Amino acid sequence: MRILLTGSSGWLGRFLAPKLKARGDVVVGLDVAAGAHTDVVGTVADRAVVDRVFAEEGIEAVIHAGALHKPDIVRYGRQAFVDVNVTGTLNLLEAAARAGHQRFVFTSTTSLMISQQIRDEAGEAAVWLDETTGPLAPRNVYGVTKLAAEGLCRLFHAEHGLNAVVLRTSRFFPEEDDTLTDLPGENLKANEFLNRRLTVEDAADAHLAALDKAPGLGFEVFIASAPTLFERSEAGELKRDAATVVARHFPQAPELYAKRGWRLPRSIGRVYDAGRMERLLGFRCRTDFAAVLEALEEGGKLPFHHDPAYVSPKERGRASA
Repeated sequence: MRILLTGSSGWLGRFLAPKLKARGDVVVGLDVAAGAHTDVVGTVADRAVVDRVFAEEGIEAVIHAGALHKPDIVRYGRQAFVDVNVTGTLNLLEAAARAGHQRFVFTSTTSLMISQQIRDEAGEAAVWLDETTGPLAPRNVYGVTKLAAEGLCRLFHAEHGLNAVVLRTSRFFPEEDDTLTDLPGENLKANEFLNRRLTVEDAADAHLAALDKAPGLGFEVFIASAPTLFERSEAGELKRDAATVVARHFPQAPELYAKRGWRLPRSIGRVYDAGRMERLLGFRCRTDFAAVLEALEEGGKLPFHHDPAYVSPKERGRASA
């Protein structure tokens, strides 16, 4: 297939493009920043750029991974989020519908499921989040625009028969968290594999599975996250004493963490359940919390990326301009 990949210079794009090419697909990369896998430098918010790429490149399918993200809120105004995340998605959907496409994969985010109330974690139990969670009330412009873009994907399936698969990915960024600072970065990321993280490699593979299965799915939304080991019945205990719950499932975890100077989470306020992705899409993330513990036990390389110095290509370009 000839696939248009937006966000081709970004963190996900740099892993996804080689996987597509390795299996024989032709990838046309579109990004606002130049990169090894970017063929067209431009923005999806520009309708003329999108139409030109479709006209000149013979695009047969779209993976729309390009977006402004939550950390961009401090750098860009609300209108920029609407232009890129909503109008940009609309431009791509309209071009794909005109071309009679059968496959459109949209990279969304679990962040849009987090209301301010959920983020505050004021309840007595962890909130269990799956695709039935709602009504959704995103707490910032990033979540609002991604939810709007999901709605456009649904609309284009209903009105044009465009098969659109939405992947609400949990965390896979390599840099430090921009809000949580109480734990070292590697410790925090390791903990998040319990409830709210996946590797970028697994995120890329989930997109491949969605691309392949799209014609048989129609419109679907999936949470993409490492499989959780917890049960819903443990939600109250997770909020009160998460470390005890983790140790019950993984008796070796406290000792392995202690040797590293790490700390297990004291409380877990929410859990993303990726079970539906496994059941309907047939995809399960390879890396989970057990893999993290295995690496600690063997003294090997941790199975996830951590790069405190990471800066997205688009921001590096702005800094040098």
